[in-house]
Amino acid sequence: MSATSHLRGRHGRHGAGSRAPRHGQRGLSIVELMVGIVVAMLVSLAAAGSAMMFTASQRQGMAVGGSGIGAATALAALKNDAALAGLGFFGDTNYLCHELALSDGATVHFDGEVFTPVRITAGADDDTIDVVYGNRIEAGANVLLASASNGTSADLLSLLPVAVGDAVLLAPAQPGAAGAPPCLVRTVTAVTASTETTPQTVAFDATGEHNQGSFTTLPTFAERDRIALLGALSWNRYRRDGNNLVLERPLIGRSDVVTRNVIGLRAQYGVSAAAGSDTLESWVDATGGFAALDAATLARVRAIRMGVVTRSPQREKPSAAGTCEASTAKPQLFGAVVEPDVTDWQCWRYRVSTVVVPLRNVVLGL
Repeated sequence: MSATSHLRGRHGRHGAGSRAPRHGQRGLSIVELMVGIVVAMLVSLAAAGSAMMFTASQRQGMAVGGSGIGAATALAALKNDAALAGLGFFGDTNYLCHELALSDGATVHFDGEVFTPVRITAGADDDTIDVVYGNRIEAGANVLLASASNGTSADLLSLLPVAVGDAVLLAPAQPGAAGAPPCLVRTVTAVTASTETTPQTVAFDATGEHNQGSFTTLPTFAERDRIALLGALSWNRYRRDGNNLVLERPLIGRSDVVTRNVIGLRAQYGVSAAAGSDTLESWVDATGGFAALDAATLARVRAIRMGVVTRSPQREKPSAAGTCEASTAKPQLFGAVVEPDVTDWQCWRYRVSTVVVPLRNVVLGL
């Protein structure tokens, strides 16, 4: 057999296009496959743990941030209301209303009782803050009565920019004088313009919002007593209900939650040393001589400061040693400890937020 025939025979056995298998080209062994699976599982577990830690951290951060936003919102509402306190209740450097008669619908809220447009009521754990004010820019502008008024209508000695539906304040010429009547809030139901020979007249019939209450004695007013424009009367009360900071509106019988997770609400008056002083000398609680403001103590009030303590809604995990380290001390407001509402208080974060508000209407009005 020739060499050529021998070569053809060898190629014929493997086919025209085939190649002999090489020993270097082979699949994974079972050992290599198991090692790869184990490594992949370890990487997956590590990634899952990192994702869980990131999610928990993100959730904690969102909770703390939300608590801060809630506190800021609450203080903004308190600040705006306190800044308006007293608008309409001062005139000619006098506080017009040592006492007040006020009704809304048939409900009598003040029946000739001592009244101040800003008031802090101290509680066992928290304070309650009340602010009252008119909403018109002209609130506080007052004119004299042209004749005596029995509270059902009033003749005015000069023009008052009043419209039907506005609240007005009837006040004595000498507030606090012996025999002086309490202030009376009325709603205007009709306005008669003045002429060359007749004064402007405003009427307060029984359909008005503040004209329907029955007082023990309906205040009456003499000629040259005062009438002031209020516009729409607002009375807002802030207090803590459970862990909610609540805004109540006693005149309309409604309440709303301002923010949650509040464990403390406190307020103080900033007062001068004497009624004639323009400086703020100290901060005092609503206790002792300032437990119930009157005309004398109101004359010393220059500002109010308020503070809230909020607790993070999410408890933080203890350390590896099993101890909580989120907080090392109980929160304080104005030097007084605020007791947390949880026994494991070290496991929670707290935010203390305060605001100082000058009582401009009180200061300028006096």
